[in-house]
Amino acid sequence: MVPPMNGARLAVVLAATLATTAGAALMVTGAQAAAAGCRVDYRVTSQWSGGFGADVTVTNLGDRVDGWTLAWSYTAGQTVSQAWNASVSQSGSRVTATNASYNGSLGTGAATSFGFNGTFSGTNPAPASFTLNGTTCTGAPTTPTPSTPAPTTPTPTPTSGPTTPPPTSGWNPPANLAGPLNQVWQHVEQTYNNGNPLGFRNYGWDQLFANRGAINYCVRWDSSATVTAAQRDQIQAALARQYKKWISVMVGHNGFPYTDVPVKVVGWAVRDRNQLQWSDNSVDIYVNNIRENAPQCSEPCGRYFNQNGQYPNCPGGAAHHYDHSLWLTDGFAGGAGGDWGQRIGREYFMGSLGSDNIHILLHEIGHTYGLDDFYDWDPLPGQGFIMKAGSATTITEFDTWMLRDWWRHLKSRYGY
Repeated sequence: MVPPMNGARLAVVLAATLATTAGAALMVTGAQAAAAGCRVDYRVTSQWSGGFGADVTVTNLGDRVDGWTLAWSYTAGQTVSQAWNASVSQSGSRVTATNASYNGSLGTGAATSFGFNGTFSGTNPAPASFTLNGTTCTGAPTTPTPSTPAPTTPTPTPTSGPTTPPPTSGWNPPANLAGPLNQVWQHVEQTYNNGNPLGFRNYGWDQLFANRGAINYCVRWDSSATVTAAQRDQIQAALARQYKKWISVMVGHNGFPYTDVPVKVVGWAVRDRNQLQWSDNSVDIYVNNIRENAPQCSEPCGRYFNQNGQYPNCPGGAAHHYDHSLWLTDGFAGGAGGDWGQRIGREYFMGSLGSDNIHILLHEIGHTYGLDDFYDWDPLPGQGFIMKAGSATTITEFDTWMLRDWWRHLKSRYGY
């Protein structure tokens, strides 16, 4: 996207790997090898004039670590301005990221992700190398021994990406889009999760099916403004309306089982309880739980922090869990999206509550479901679509078929 309406992934799927990232997003193929005993996937999830968002996924391939520090250097003067899911500092070109309290322990094969916003001038190349706890990342353990089990990942075969075509039932895109769609999926296979996009297991799709066709949100109110009960309800309605726009293009397509996806805000995170001007108990409220310099909903209740779908330490149990966070930040120009949810400017979102299309949010929800960014290439030159940031304000036919392509590749995971 272009400022001030900018969007991010993971991917991807930032995520979802976006690797997550599902952030969702454009992956810059810099150093995708992690250190001796680790691997690092660095992805630019959004980019605008002078600024960018990025996701970093660290996979531990060696022995268990309890506490980690990842370091890298920029070569083009980039600076990190804001981070989440890690504490990030910078001295000159050198950047250091240290684990948060909840993601410091990584067993063999385990991964964690964090993200940040930064600034740049001119070019924005990816870092050439990373170190984890002082050791250069190479993508393989340096001293494997028979007593150390080979690293495993929750990856279905084939482990290097699909080697056979997915089922074609229901796959009938318009002829003029078939070629561009094939290019997009090839790009996904090459840039997501080290060439294995189907190995990631926390896309929005995974969350949707784990929650049996419903999505729960928690709002991270990164603002000093107050919120009325009426505004609370308007936010819920706006989220549900935008989510429905994506789900509606899937209804009845190729065995997709849901005709409606209820979207419910189950929690709010704020700095001060007095900011929330209601007294009922319709949502869980988390006060002054500050992470990444912003209010954070309870980690034990979040899908991002409990990707096995179990919430044994969530107050109130699994019924109080949330799948996505809606992170609304004062003065935030642009957006970010991934398997953790979506982040956009509070002023923009609140000013758009009555809009038919909140296009930055639509873009970021797309990243939650694995859709890519298109900052460095364009499968449809001269044509706009919601995932090509700044080129469209509604979900287009091309966006629709990109989403359906993800379903075509993932549906067997859920028994369809």
